[in-house]
Amino acid sequence: MKTVSVVRLARPARGPVPLAQLPPLALYVHLPWCLKKCPYCDFNSHEWRAAPAAGQGLSLLPPELEQRYLDALQADLEASLPLVWGRSVQTVFIGGGTPSLFSPAAIEALLATVRARLRLAPQAEITLEANPGSFETGRFAGFARAGVTRLSIGVQSFDDDLLRAIGRVHDGAQARAAVAEAARHFETFNLDLMYALPGQTLAALGRDIDEALSYRPPHLSAYHLTLEPNTLFAKYPPALPDDDLAADMQALLETRLGDEGLRRYEISAWARTGHQARHNLNYWQFGDYLGIGAGAHGKLSFHDGILRQSRLRHPERYMQAALGGAGALEQEHRLQANDLPFEFMLNALRLVDGVPASMFAERTGLPLSAMARALRAAGEAGLLDPDPALLRATPLGLRFLNDLQEKFLEET
Repeated sequence: MKTVSVVRLARPARGPVPLAQLPPLALYVHLPWCLKKCPYCDFNSHEWRAAPAAGQGLSLLPPELEQRYLDALQADLEASLPLVWGRSVQTVFIGGGTPSLFSPAAIEALLATVRARLRLAPQAEITLEANPGSFETGRFAGFARAGVTRLSIGVQSFDDDLLRAIGRVHDGAQARAAVAEAARHFETFNLDLMYALPGQTLAALGRDIDEALSYRPPHLSAYHLTLEPNTLFAKYPPALPDDDLAADMQALLETRLGDEGLRRYEISAWARTGHQARHNLNYWQFGDYLGIGAGAHGKLSFHDGILRQSRLRHPERYMQAALGGAGALEQEHRLQANDLPFEFMLNALRLVDGVPASMFAERTGLPLSAMARALRAAGEAGLLDPDPALLRATPLGLRFLNDLQEKFLEET
């Protein structure tokens, strides 16, 4: 077994980045198993190859594995409590992997563990990621009863040929059934689409958009397929639509979703009024989040600095470490002052409305002058709004977001 060197800090040491107040706090819980690893996926997900169990109330994982992982999450959370004592948790996001492989009873037990140990805000948003499938759809009502308030469904497409091309385990009929079921049981839910898929035409994307909108989703996310390192698609790249066609697809999404009352508020997210993803907004506004579970990442602020953490990635190693009392951390480090302009702007510039310029000092402890050179260069290039009270990309900046964000990397 590979030996991992872990640097342990109960609190970050005093440093040059004082914070007047702490930002909002969220909780991220990672459930790492999937029925199949998608060839484009670079998340920390691990295939579970056994056949799914039948029945709405049953785990699709062996019950003993499900319980052992829940026990490890509890141990991980309890070990982390000194870092967040007294703070209220505004949102919970259960991601993966495919969290809907866990039974509704397990999700209910997990949320009971969280409520017993953390101060969960009234009306907290609790999101669970789910994939379509006949064996999972019947469980959506159970997740709602367990306390989940928002479902995020990985549809990607309703087209059987496109779903096969990207290695999804569901088909179009299962996708339609999943979205219809989510609409029955959740006041708010998200529907994920992907575009610029192998063999996809503009007309095919139009049909996917029409299908998605027929369910009147409160929230929709649309992601351009990219070939990420260390994925099967990176090793064996499929033929993808060219840049011009991909740009036409992006324009079609913006027009059609806007016409239907979904407002684009983040580079890849559209929502009806009152249905923005509060958990994700916290990320983009450089809020704090405690991450537990295999491979989970976290960011925690203190009055004297900001700490980043990551957990052990492999589920078995994670469970052994958490349950053995050794702690499940793989890495932990304090952000330096020169890291903060890029870290902050990497997130904030994704928001269509940007953030108040004052938020930079509130969330980093640094004056706005710490990134004056990058602000000036971005403004001169037409990528950043000239309003000094806002940190917001222009339409050109959103189109060339990577180029805009990289200007703040130069400040480090």
